[in-house]
Amino acid sequence: MEKLKEAVCREESDASSEDETNHSSASSGFKEKVCSAEDDDRPMEASAATGIKKNDAGFILALCGDAGSIVTGSKNILIPQKEHTHFSSMLYDLCGRHISVINLLGQQDIIDIEETTLNKGINAFLLLIKNGHHENHYKSGLRWLEKNFGRESLPYVMTVVTRSLGEKCEDALKDLKAHESFAENRYHVCIRSMSEAEEIAELLVKIEIMVSENNPSCFTGRIRGGNREQKEDLEPEHHGYKSMEPAVLKGNQTGQEVEMSAAKRKAPANKQRPASPVNDDDNAANKTGRSDKNLGQNIEKKVKKDDGIPQHSQHQTEIETLLNRLQLKEKFPRKMSPGDFLHIGLPLTPDHDMSEKNLAYSFLQKLIKLDHRARYIPVKQESLQVTHAKHVPDSDGNDSDENDLDYFLSSSSETSEPAQTHIHPMDVQMAVFHCSDSYLRQIMVTKLSQCQYALPFLVPDPLTMEIECPLWAFRQITKTWKETKGDSHTTTMNIQICNAKTPLVSFFRLGSLSVSKSQLMNSLINDRHSTFFHRHSPGSTKTRHLLDGVAEITWYCPNGKPNDAFNNCIAFCNLHGDAVMIEKQRQILTEMSSINVVMVNNLQKDDKSWPVISALLRSKKPLICLLVKDDCKVMESKKGKFKMGLKERNQADVSKELKRIIQELLSSDDPLILKTIFQLETMVENTGIQVDEVDDVCQNGKLAAVEIVNLLPKNNILSIKDKFLPCQGHLWHVWCKTNKELHRLTGNIENDKSQKEQEMTRIREKQCAASCSNLMKLFTKSLFTLPLKDKEYFLKWTQILTDDLSTDATYSIFQSYDRKWSEVLALKNRPNKPNNLEKEEKELERLSKQLQSATFGLEHIFREMGQIYEAHNAIYGETREGEWRRYPELAACLLISGHPLELMDGDAGHVPLKWISSVLDKVKMQLGDLKVFVLSVLGLQSSGKSTMLNAMFGLQFAVSAGRCTKGAFMQLIKISKEIRQDFNFDYFLVVDTEGLRALELESSTTPNHDNELATFVVGVGNLTLINIFGENPTEMQNVLQIVVQAFMRMKKIRVSPSCVFVHQNVTDVAAAERNMDGRRRLQEKLDQMVQLAAKEEDCDVSCFSEMIEFDIKKDVHYLAQLWEGSPPMAPPNPGYSESIRELRKHILSKASRSNGISLSHLKAHVQDLWEALLDENFVFSFKNTLEMAVYREMEVEYGNWTWHIRKDLLTIENQLYNRIENGDLNKLDLSSISTETIKTCEEIKEEMIKYFENEEKKDILAQWKGRFENKLKEFHDEQVREVQGKLQGVIQRKNTLKKMDSMKKGFEEKLLQKSKDISEKLKDKAKDETELKKEFDSVWENWVLDLTKGLKPIEDINLENDLFSILKNLGIEEKIIKECKDNGRYKVIPKIDDYSSYLNNFKMQKKQGNHSREL
Repeated sequence: MEKLKEAVCREESDASSEDETNHSSASSGFKEKVCSAEDDDRPMEASAATGIKKNDAGFILALCGDAGSIVTGSKNILIPQKEHTHFSSMLYDLCGRHISVINLLGQQDIIDIEETTLNKGINAFLLLIKNGHHENHYKSGLRWLEKNFGRESLPYVMTVVTRSLGEKCEDALKDLKAHESFAENRYHVCIRSMSEAEEIAELLVKIEIMVSENNPSCFTGRIRGGNREQKEDLEPEHHGYKSMEPAVLKGNQTGQEVEMSAAKRKAPANKQRPASPVNDDDNAANKTGRSDKNLGQNIEKKVKKDDGIPQHSQHQTEIETLLNRLQLKEKFPRKMSPGDFLHIGLPLTPDHDMSEKNLAYSFLQKLIKLDHRARYIPVKQESLQVTHAKHVPDSDGNDSDENDLDYFLSSSSETSEPAQTHIHPMDVQMAVFHCSDSYLRQIMVTKLSQCQYALPFLVPDPLTMEIECPLWAFRQITKTWKETKGDSHTTTMNIQICNAKTPLVSFFRLGSLSVSKSQLMNSLINDRHSTFFHRHSPGSTKTRHLLDGVAEITWYCPNGKPNDAFNNCIAFCNLHGDAVMIEKQRQILTEMSSINVVMVNNLQKDDKSWPVISALLRSKKPLICLLVKDDCKVMESKKGKFKMGLKERNQADVSKELKRIIQELLSSDDPLILKTIFQLETMVENTGIQVDEVDDVCQNGKLAAVEIVNLLPKNNILSIKDKFLPCQGHLWHVWCKTNKELHRLTGNIENDKSQKEQEMTRIREKQCAASCSNLMKLFTKSLFTLPLKDKEYFLKWTQILTDDLSTDATYSIFQSYDRKWSEVLALKNRPNKPNNLEKEEKELERLSKQLQSATFGLEHIFREMGQIYEAHNAIYGETREGEWRRYPELAACLLISGHPLELMDGDAGHVPLKWISSVLDKVKMQLGDLKVFVLSVLGLQSSGKSTMLNAMFGLQFAVSAGRCTKGAFMQLIKISKEIRQDFNFDYFLVVDTEGLRALELESSTTPNHDNELATFVVGVGNLTLINIFGENPTEMQNVLQIVVQAFMRMKKIRVSPSCVFVHQNVTDVAAAERNMDGRRRLQEKLDQMVQLAAKEEDCDVSCFSEMIEFDIKKDVHYLAQLWEGSPPMAPPNPGYSESIRELRKHILSKASRSNGISLSHLKAHVQDLWEALLDENFVFSFKNTLEMAVYREMEVEYGNWTWHIRKDLLTIENQLYNRIENGDLNKLDLSSISTETIKTCEEIKEEMIKYFENEEKKDILAQWKGRFENKLKEFHDEQVREVQGKLQGVIQRKNTLKKMDSMKKGFEEKLLQKSKDISEKLKDKAKDETELKKEFDSVWENWVLDLTKGLKPIEDINLENDLFSILKNLGIEEKIIKECKDNGRYKVIPKIDDYSSYLNNFKMQKKQGNHSREL
């Protein structure tokens, strides 16, 4: 080296004076001198790289800075090629030293420094900066070094400013001196091509001096920034390029030696960091990870880092930092509950303005609203400082172009990076999970499942590393799929996922890979949705803290179609992190799995992953090895053991082949292949992990619930309600029916009323006697005695277990129904209908009723509590003590805590008024007489009502296809303090209802039930959401007409509801604009129907909005379709969530203008509304107002037809009477009378046919044609029989009179003789008038009896009943007749002959103001 210094000194002055044209020759001459000076120190072939001795001392230099600061090429002495690392033969020729150069120019992160290099040490970091950019690049370069290598690397920095030919650098030195960290003796200038030997020689001298001054002489620290262990994943091959194996080549290593060296390198087992900079656990493309081999074991077994700091201590610091950034430190661990989120609060922060402190809240809120984009919420970057390059002055010529090109090619960022990267999305999810209590976890996991995301299955504690299985969180998840057996037979399965028995396929990553395991799994399960988060998912970052060691699970559910990936339901499990290091979770999963799939670079016995693979090969379980760096085809080495290369194969082909192998293994019957069935429920048996359900509080609740469920017969669920819940069965249904009849009495009202009330009392007495079942005793005892937390678990367990029991029973009945339906269809398709068809159809109908009555759940037990209370209260009032008096208080506490309460019994279609009133009284006692805003929903069956409410407010109403909700349920939602000042009430009371127009209830009672329900729901609500599936509102439009007309008829009830139309499943983004004309027509139709109803009901109303507040421009909303694709594997549509958010905003806006209703007024309003509904009957039997008006018109026609029959029969009766009186007719039968009416009947029949066929509303009339034909025939026959009866009486009296006339002489003689006998008998008492009269009356009475023996007595005439019957036959409604009778309008009817015109003209007279007219 001394010779080198002398040579440099001799040439330095000459080199500085020569111009640029002599550079090449000077370089050559200098090189000869240097080589000559070194001839004695090295062999002759030393000019070749391969001749260098391995034990020669040398330098390791690291080039960093702007890639545009130098020009690479064959003349560049430092780096003649573009490789990241190389041994420089030109430097050897120059100085005779082994100098290895690491090219880190332009790199943001460190990916390719070998461990051996760091152990040997880096002698100098050459910070290359381009003249003109020196200030900015100098500062950013130092920051980069400090970030990646730490402050310890700064003493090893040599600053090198590069220049173009002829460019001066005086300003650079002057500017750099201003920096405190700059040292002039560690500064150098050279041309950009690095081809000048003199400049490089001088640089090497300065490096030699710096090395001698530094102690230690080289940097051997660790790489910072979390990229040490992930270099293989960030190779250019990752991005589609083929890259060299990163290695620091030694002087005489050949390419093969380098490759072998790289293959033999092993990362130390204890080098894994707690913060993992990865995007998915298998993608070591960004992996540094905290997957040390002790993950999941005791925290005391700490692994020491190189700097002596315990690894877990740093990990805990990182966790604390993460929680602080998310504002969750005070919530850790498990301190967040559903009450923190399930309320009406501030709106979500827009994504473009999202900050880290709002991430956790926004994540949960979006997840609750079924927005699967919750897993990545972009965060607004704050304080992003931008630095600008120093202006480069314009100049003419080629130098200017070169400068511009160099500046453009510069890869250094002109913006300083933020101090820390944004938080990994899965860190947000797992942080929220660790901070949530059991109930919030359950909600969170249920929503993740609905979003078709993988669920946390095995979760290491962030601090203790103990493994937990959150089994409780899975309890509410139910999966539905169709299994395919044979060629075409499919079976529908609907099972709680904890009880599902399925194969389990587990995926593991061994080592660092360039292929994403999670992304490959997504292609197997759902290629349109990222079930597992992977490195290419939006928001992925290099650093994560909480995901390594987590095993996520999901289930593939087939749809029973040919394009299903698999025929049966399969569980897929994904272990995040390097499975070599994560031993405990790996062992648990491999034991439970049906198939193990491992991804590894290559199968090599000297690799750290070989022991794991070897153990799996020895196992009897199927194994699939995916080799990332191998291009071999699918090979089965032995039965059930497959390997497949992934190199140069696209993912679609790999996925297809993998599906085939998995399906083949799962369907194989080979005894050599061990088959394992996985059931989530069995995780409690695994002693190596903690299961949340083992907690004492959870177990106490479960034991109490199991004790109740054990009472129930498992094989006869249809008998449960009759045996264990007798108060709500037949007795309750009969009571409801009698109560309705009590409110709709006709005829002898007082007598009927007394009878009905007595019958209802007897029913209540029977309910009291039957209300002591063991089930209810145990249930109420648990509610009274269990602590609050135990009680919550008890109720949830009871719901889970009863739903499970009901699901099993329903599934069994459904299978029987499916078989019977197939048999009935086969019989119907035969040419000749078999005799047993009717019998089979009856059996099918019986099964259908069983399907509807097989449901049994927690709501039925609470319904029984309500009936027990009502029965005892009706019989004993407030005078008798008992547990039943505390039932309303229990229900009130549950309602306040967020549990739904049944408002209307869905089976009986009745509101238990006394129960509801008592519960509201208890709520008022606990909360005060606060105000609520009642929000109700109304819509057709399966139109998405409950799903909409759940997504809007985070509720948990039952949802699935079919009639889920029965009746109506109400649930309280509190308004948070942040927005309470914007509203005039404290709570929302949400009322969810069953679907209207249910096919399974298709009968004559369906319109009545639906219309009653709709009227009640709209009447009780301050705002009603009219839910419509699609864009056609016809059905709901009809229902609303009935509701409006019912309100018109309820004179005593004052209602002021409002409504919002919600159209679901509308895919057209321009639906609102395209349907403007449709909305206008809807408005016109509603107004027209209201006017028609107002005319019928004599109300002064002209438009729909006068009855129900409705703005056609603002109160119509369109929701996108719920699913992106076809269930059961389709995720929710984000557009649906956005639509829900807009609808919620509109609802809150309308609610803010309302005063709400106090609890006391709500109680009175519910009572009055339901009583009014019970009084009403006529209107609910129609579909809409028009149908009702047409029916009334037809009733008028029917009255005319019956009047013609009456008139004709009256004429016939008079004629026959005269004939009888004249003696021309002594015998009369029905046929003779009917014969006389043939002509009239034919005329009426023709009129009826003409009316039904030619009337404008004949389509509506057609439904009643047969009914009225039969009704008219019955009326005719009844009138004929009545006439015959009258005339037969006339004939009988006439015959009796004849007989009496013929016996008159004999009667006179007998009477004379009796008179004589009396006189003789009473001659001594002639003066006693009293005795004489008494004796005479006795004889006369007996005489009359003998005389009239055999004659039909004259019947008493009930004029009132006759009037009622005749008016009813004329088509007058019972309610109107009763009203007119009560107010005295009909007082003159008995005095007139023709009263039909009275009712027909009454309304006209009233409108004309002639109220004084008397008939």
